[in-house]
Amino acid sequence: MVTETPLYRARLDVDYPEELDRVTSFFRIIWIIPIAIIWGLVNAAESWTVVTETGQTITRSSGGITAGLFLATVLMIVFRERYPRWWFDFSREFARFGARVGAYLFLLTDEYPSTEDEQSVHLELDYPDVKQDLNRWLPLVKWFLAIPHYLALIVLFVGAVIAWIVAWFAILFTGKYPRGVFDYVVGVGRWALRVQAYAFLLLTDDYPPFSLR
Repeated sequence: MVTETPLYRARLDVDYPEELDRVTSFFRIIWIIPIAIIWGLVNAAESWTVVTETGQTITRSSGGITAGLFLATVLMIVFRERYPRWWFDFSREFARFGARVGAYLFLLTDEYPSTEDEQSVHLELDYPDVKQDLNRWLPLVKWFLAIPHYLALIVLFVGAVIAWIVAWFAILFTGKYPRGVFDYVVGVGRWALRVQAYAFLLLTDDYPPFSLR
């Protein structure tokens, strides 16, 4: 009897395109600028500058909305054993938006990233039952426990950049994204999402698998 492996609480998939536009792919770095600015503004770090009596300029940053939500969620889980649903909904939709921007940048789709519609990028996050699914003290150390994944992702991301260059030339000459290269790039995104869900979105205590699948 075969036992099915439970799905991880963070999942990503991208529809494979049969044909891609050569012109928009060629100018992708330029086309993406407007939506990248919008993504950056939503996630912008709040900062302020102080000039001391000696004339020294000191700039401080709060880390942005992502860092703020992470710290607030840590405190809520540790002290209240709660994960506010609207915090989760915002984090999920922001992650979906970021995934669409990333997919467009890496040439996985020709659809210009929408701020609302799912399009061809399918990202799912499961809302946790804090008291049943989460250890209230683990959020304090998850970011540290995930260090092996950070190191792996650095290497994988370098590979994804190389894959992006290969795909760019392939699309210009053939109009197609090599399937193996496509699966690798999506797999890196999937891996990064699982680490994000574990260490920063705090949706699960299950350690992320070292897998592109």
